[in-house]
Amino acid sequence: MSKARLIELARNDLEHGKNGTIAQAKDILRVPVENYFARDRWNAEMRQVFRRMPLMLATTAELRETGAYKSMEAAGVQVLITRTKRGRIKAFVNMCSHRGARIMPEGTGTAHRFTCPYHAWTYSQEGDLVAVYSADDFGAIDKSCHGLTELPSLEKAGLIWVTLDPNSTLDIKAFLCGYDAMLAEFGFDSWHHQASQIVHGPNWKVAYDGYLDYYHLPILHKDSFGTDTGNQANYYSWGPHQHLGRPDPGWAEFEGAGEDEWPTDKLLMGVWTIFPHVSIASFQGGGRSVMISQLFPGDAPEVSYTVQNYLMERPPSSDEALAEAKAQFDLLKYVVQEEDYATGIALQKNLPTGAKGHVLFGRNEGGGQNFHRWVDTLLETPDEDLPKLFQTG
Repeated sequence: MSKARLIELARNDLEHGKNGTIAQAKDILRVPVENYFARDRWNAEMRQVFRRMPLMLATTAELRETGAYKSMEAAGVQVLITRTKRGRIKAFVNMCSHRGARIMPEGTGTAHRFTCPYHAWTYSQEGDLVAVYSADDFGAIDKSCHGLTELPSLEKAGLIWVTLDPNSTLDIKAFLCGYDAMLAEFGFDSWHHQASQIVHGPNWKVAYDGYLDYYHLPILHKDSFGTDTGNQANYYSWGPHQHLGRPDPGWAEFEGAGEDEWPTDKLLMGVWTIFPHVSIASFQGGGRSVMISQLFPGDAPEVSYTVQNYLMERPPSSDEALAEAKAQFDLLKYVVQEEDYATGIALQKNLPTGAKGHVLFGRNEGGGQNFHRWVDTLLETPDEDLPKLFQTG
């Protein structure tokens, strides 16, 4: 069904390509400039969006082996993700039950047990407290009541989602609105994690606006990516998650073909965004690869950081292929850091001046419109109404 849906999107892009049209929003959207820098607004986004929505925090490729773990900070919460002996993914607050110390330093590795560096309390991969240092001196304690605090998590389509609120009742599968079936077509569960790097940027929404925008490609990226993609996009939504297609008369060669003859790798080209903070951009040439960008708010409204993860369908098979992969990844960092985010940082400085009251999203920028409406909706939606929100998509 998911490949049939991909073909349906391609046929729609073909029709627009033939007619020289795009799907347009009903009107221009005006977003108040203070939405990008007001502290109260930012605090609400941290609480209502990043602490409540499932976040895509890791890939299967990073945690493939039993005992593999990833320790990271997301929206101010220290998280520990691990693959247990049973092969399941579990996520925890990276916090010792004794005095709250961080147990594992940021990074990835393999461990059969997790030992706190402060007083050596030790936990299993399942999060159980299994040893208390100098237990006789410490005093009697029921270890079964003092394990790590587990966070809701889900591994689907080779990606791993975690909800930062341990008491969340929002079903992660429901939140995905069927989008995971589309992402599963990539086959990420068997892909290779080549490298990761961090890029610093402006307010998280300023940064994310760029991931939902083909309008700027032939202007801002004219000397890096060129103009082949054009400046037009068609937006397809699964709840808050979106895919950017484009009018493409080139699909005409497959118009009468059966489903098996449509090339899956080409059907997956373009940008796939996972609300509220991930963009997946796919590439060809020298083997299939993607850049999975995980965008996080920084420690103030005006700043953010992005973890760029470079995944390849297969590991580089030669020194030449390795050099080509590194060159591709270096280019992607340059484009985002020196073109996208440099523009965004300068833009960020203009917003609080009072020179303008709103920024505009045109009828051709439906993806940005949809994104901002979802953020606004979540700020207004109480916890008990979240499941209903995602039932309707």
